[in-house]
Amino acid sequence: MSATPQTPAPYGARRLTPSDIRARKGGTPVVCLTAYTTPMARLVDREADLILVGDSVGMVLHGMPSTLGVTMEMMILHGQAVARGVERAALVVDMPFGSYEETPAQAFRNAARLMAETGAQAVKLEGGLHMAETVAFLTARGIPVMGHVGLTPQSVNALGGYRVQGRGGDAARVRADAAALAEAGAFAVVLEKVPGTLADAITAEIAVPTIGIGASAGCDGQVLVIDDMLGLFGDFRPKFVRRYAELGESAAEAIAQYAADVQSRRFPAPEHVFASEAPGTGGLTGRSTAPGKAGS
Repeated sequence: MSATPQTPAPYGARRLTPSDIRARKGGTPVVCLTAYTTPMARLVDREADLILVGDSVGMVLHGMPSTLGVTMEMMILHGQAVARGVERAALVVDMPFGSYEETPAQAFRNAARLMAETGAQAVKLEGGLHMAETVAFLTARGIPVMGHVGLTPQSVNALGGYRVQGRGGDAARVRADAAALAEAGAFAVVLEKVPGTLADAITAEIAVPTIGIGASAGCDGQVLVIDDMLGLFGDFRPKFVRRYAELGESAAEAIAQYAADVQSRRFPAPEHVFASEAPGTGGLTGRSTAPGKAGS
């Protein structure tokens, strides 16, 4: 099947903004998914209110064991790719580990670079009370910020693994973290892997939308990693992920069929071969003139 290029949005077409997302507090839930490439961004943009270029790209596309090795250059590269496919949704890019924790000034330099080089409308950073000063510093200087509390993957070593956060006496800490980010000016706060009752309490307490991932249906929105939701990421099946498709299995079957056809010489068939008396444009270079086609 050949790809169909997306028609560019008219000049000045209305895009959702961080302010629009903030205004959804208590309203229709915010639909959020990750994307890391232009084709996936085009698909997600049809339905999502917010697209997150997550540092999860390190694990999902680059095979890293955690998000800690993700760099600014990686986030910029994937942010640029996603931006090319987005016309409607608000676009947020994750700040990678080590790019914002040192000082608010460091965070500003790197956030400004991310936005300038990708066209993103906001950045996301992890951490609660200790990051409130940084969030206030950024928002006062025109950089919208999405917060992230609960399980913060960049702190996985300090947290002792990918464990549920906010159980028992730890609930007060997570609540305080979310409240601090909202008061500092974050336009939304991601709640990751926290008990449902705690997520509901935080959603009722803070004035900005909560975006749940492993939290509660009562949050103001939901986010999932696109590859998890589509069943593309191997056998990784977190409790909080609902798989809406099993594309990994379908892809494996298609690859196996292709291999069998090549080995048995069923592919290429006559209809895939160019006739010598009617030379065409030829080969894979046809993509440069006809996107999605290999020549005619």
